[in-house]
Amino acid sequence: MESLELNNIYHMDCIEGMKNIPEDSIDIVITDPPFAIDFKAKRSNYNRTATRVIEGYNEIPKDNYHDFTIKWMTEVYRVLRDSGSMYVFSGWNNLKDILIAIDDLGFITVNHIIWKYQFGVVTKRRFITSHYHCLYVCKDDAKRRFFPYARFQKDATDGNGGSLHYKDKEDVWVIKREYWTGQQKTPTKLPAELIKKILLYSTQEGDVVLDPFLGSGQVAVISKLMNRRYIGFEIVKEYYEFAKKRLEENLYTIKDNQQRITSNIPLNLFEKKQDEF
Repeated sequence: MESLELNNIYHMDCIEGMKNIPEDSIDIVITDPPFAIDFKAKRSNYNRTATRVIEGYNEIPKDNYHDFTIKWMTEVYRVLRDSGSMYVFSGWNNLKDILIAIDDLGFITVNHIIWKYQFGVVTKRRFITSHYHCLYVCKDDAKRRFFPYARFQKDATDGNGGSLHYKDKEDVWVIKREYWTGQQKTPTKLPAELIKKILLYSTQEGDVVLDPFLGSGQVAVISKLMNRRYIGFEIVKEYYEFAKKRLEENLYTIKDNQQRITSNIPLNLFEKKQDEF
């Protein structure tokens, strides 16, 4: 493959795929890499309806997870602009390897964000895990872009004198998981609100968003919705086809009564032609 097109996704290994992306061409990376636990992602996990969950999730063996992380992050470091950022989501199981890889490759950690969702899987012999980690990193902190008033003005209040601007920028984010009742789904998926928040604080319209591990295509879909250019990779054929259908048919959910992507944000990116780097 000699060149890749923006506003497109690819069914291929991301480490090989990113080698075709020019250096210093990506504004932001938002990604949720595969787990390194005995997850399996079968249809029965988390009480999902068997006929609607797409199987095929690829796990990475625990012993290989650090090397795997180094390989894909090395390519990210190469393609990311000095002014860009990366947001990596991780459960606690993989966190050590991801943190070590970030340091080994020379990324600068800006924040360690905690995403608190509404509930986790019920446990009997330990405390319930109901949060996810998000490592916000960059290559050059002096050049890194951040738009502090993208969501709330500096003097915005909640009606009781509390600062909305301050609260929204705290490093613990309470955002509910999305449950697509009755729709097709992949086993893991970041909520749209989570991705929107990241894109508003760290990008502007027209910026290029990369997700090396697309899954359901959520990062690409929300990027398209918000007039950001996107590119991504997914190695599981069923997931790739699911994400491709959402993007090509302008669908947020896929079911009998399909829900189209709707927002108060203009959708003029849907009419733009693909372009290359």
